[in-house]
Amino acid sequence: MSSPNRNRYRLPSIAACFFLSTAPVLAEPLATAGIGVASCEKLARDMNPAEGFNNMANSPVYYWVQGYMSAANIALLEGDSQYVDLSLMGEKKLLPMIHEFCQKNPGKKPIALIDQLIEDTDKVEGKWKSGTIPWAADDD
Repeated sequence: MSSPNRNRYRLPSIAACFFLSTAPVLAEPLATAGIGVASCEKLARDMNPAEGFNNMANSPVYYWVQGYMSAANIALLEGDSQYVDLSLMGEKKLLPMIHEFCQKNPGKKPIALIDQLIEDTDKVEGKWKSGTIPWAADDD
């Protein structure tokens, strides 16, 4: 490789090395470790349901729960043609519930609460044709 071509890659290489070496320091632990399996001890300290989505821990917790419950709904529909009405699972219900659970159970993980919530919540009957979810891996 000639000298001019080598210099062209020097700055991007240095920038990439800097980014890769500092990324773990800059990453939020909750965003990289998975909210559902984060320690309740940490979540109880970090969450503040009264602050809503202005609190940096509340948003990822809520969005994780919505995604997890949406995936659970697919399994429920496939199995029994029933689902949990997620419109009843707003942040004003879920955030205080998770925060309280985590305060009382610092050794547990929030996924335990959400699994129990899915099991205990009244289900809605839904029409579902098994196998109707087109998966990206099926696109050949």
